[in-house]
Amino acid sequence: MISSKIKTLAELRKIILRLKARGKVVVFTNGCFDILHYGHAKYLEDAKKKGDILIVAVNSDASIKRIKGDKRPIVGQYDRLRLIASLESVDYAVLFNEDTPLKTIKELKPDILIKGSDWDKKQIAGSGIVLSRGGKVSTIKLIKGRSTTNLIKKIAKIF
Repeated sequence: MISSKIKTLAELRKIILRLKARGKVVVFTNGCFDILHYGHAKYLEDAKKKGDILIVAVNSDASIKRIKGDKRPIVGQYDRLRLIASLESVDYAVLFNEDTPLKTIKELKPDILIKGSDWDKKQIAGSGIVLSRGGKVSTIKLIKGRSTTNLIKKIAKIF
């Protein structure tokens, strides 16, 4: 059930402690996921393969507006959160309101931090925290031409 995969930060912290006690490897990634497309699904599927449990932090509407401007997001935060949670590869989804997931990463202490290959590993928010705890930071190759921005441009051109 989708709603059972959506958690608060406090709930996730407790869940992760139990999972790690059982030897599970926790993978973390984040993003806006505005207008979900195949590039997102493939990225999350690949991220899941890096460990046992995949946690996806989703930017809130306010966070996206600060990062991408007043015209975004197209899809509201609760719909985006539910869509991410509905994916088979995602074990848990959490909403965050800051511009970066640094606070969320500090709280959850994932074993592996993942972002797309368009990010420099040293520039990934939380990379220092994860590495200092003996974790790994990894990037995943993105599918060329698959982005929300490209999708928005295509829709605007057609309509």
